[in-house]
Amino acid sequence: MRTGDIVLETRALSMHFGGVRAVDRVDFTLCERELRCLIGPNGAGKSTFFKCLTGQLRPSAGDIVIREVHVAGLEPHEIAALGVGIKTQVPSVFDGLTVEENIGLSARRWHGPARARSLTEETIARIDLGRIRTRVVGQLAHGERQWVELGIVAAAEPWLVLLDEPTAGMTHEETERTAELIRAINENAALIVVEHDMRFVRMISETVTLFHEGRILMEDTMEAIAADPRAREVYLGHRA
Repeated sequence: MRTGDIVLETRALSMHFGGVRAVDRVDFTLCERELRCLIGPNGAGKSTFFKCLTGQLRPSAGDIVIREVHVAGLEPHEIAALGVGIKTQVPSVFDGLTVEENIGLSARRWHGPARARSLTEETIARIDLGRIRTRVVGQLAHGERQWVELGIVAAAEPWLVLLDEPTAGMTHEETERTAELIRAINENAALIVVEHDMRFVRMISETVTLFHEGRILMEDTMEAIAADPRAREVYLGHRA
């Protein structure tokens, strides 16, 4: 677990849908350049928590602080403008443009022309997209589209990255490659990753936050969570 400055914090964060408490007074902290995975069974609240962090949902109560800025209720683009890279579960790309054009647009949004050009090249090399740089994104395979979106996020040079199920639908080889890319991004940025694939979680994260019934049940290594009887009962089961 990282022990540097806290860059993201939630305080008694809650999200209610009628009488359902999807997120219930969650206190959470993330430190500089930490990589944290959020796990939990379906309906545990992790995805709702993620949507509150990224501005997709306005919390019912509580606060979210990102580098001393109170962001609860802000729109996603306002949160992104703080230097936060956001990747949702469904790839958000321009299908009619090439890989290079998609990444170039992201770079130009945040940087001047010269830096954007060099950053586009750096990102294509870093994500290993050179062989498909001129391909139209709408014609790519699922895993390749996911990598293009990681490139779009990386091209903005965020200091905090929020990823929702980045390996959903990927093959074993694609998942391993994605783990390498995320570890590389983590060299310069803190990350929160919502994920179901426990093998992938073990590949990338030192500390894991386990959600259950809208609250944090446990925060520890994946190995410690897998060995904990409470965690096994609510989530891991026979897969532990």
